[in-house]
Amino acid sequence: MTQISEGAALFQPTVKNMKIAKHDKTKKKTEEPRTNLTERIYQTIKDDIFSFRLLPGDRFSENEIAERVAASRTPVREALARLQREGFVDVSFRSGWQVKPFDFKQFEQLYDVRIILELAAVRRLCEMEPAPDLETLKNTWLVKPEERLEDGPTVCALDERFHEQLIEATGNMEMARIHHDITERLRIIRRIDFTQRNRIEATYDEHAKILRTIMERRAEDVKSYLKTHIEASKAEVRKITLHMLYEAQQQHPN
Repeated sequence: MTQISEGAALFQPTVKNMKIAKHDKTKKKTEEPRTNLTERIYQTIKDDIFSFRLLPGDRFSENEIAERVAASRTPVREALARLQREGFVDVSFRSGWQVKPFDFKQFEQLYDVRIILELAAVRRLCEMEPAPDLETLKNTWLVKPEERLEDGPTVCALDERFHEQLIEATGNMEMARIHHDITERLRIIRRIDFTQRNRIEATYDEHAKILRTIMERRAEDVKSYLKTHIEASKAEVRKITLHMLYEAQQQHPN
């Protein structure tokens, strides 16, 4: 595997054949409403990026996307503009659109902000009077081992909600909004943490420990447990991401 310096982009831009799933070319371009069509195209491209069918550094044109999703360039351009605002793609006048290369330094900065927000939230939860309502979280995470879910994408979604609900339980909706934005930007790598069974089991164990400590109002302990939990996930995600991207490049050489 190519050695990567701290904070460097994982892969430099390369021109590849588009790997986005093709639609049946014999079908006419869809007549669905513009809003729905743009959303569908947005979700399709985003899923291809998240699933590494489009790799960091891959280049493509609006025409290529339009052909493959059986749509005109206008909704394609709208979908790509949204992905650009979210930081997943970029555009150049000369070379067209490109999936942004991974920059682990940026991801680590986002994790740092996330940790600050969540540590502040759990401290607040331990101090609140009356105690916050955590029943939904308890029903999801304080379960017997045989009742735990095993589907990675499902547990990933529940994990996101666990951390978001901790923030929301404080009642600070501005903090919740900022945290949600960070969650969206980290999702492309965080979801990888749930491709390994041992990481799913660890998530249940650690979330249960965090919840019980909040219920016991042990602020300093829960802050320590939460920070360790997030740091462990960050390290695991980085390792798995490097491996998965390396394998994807081997399967789709230039």
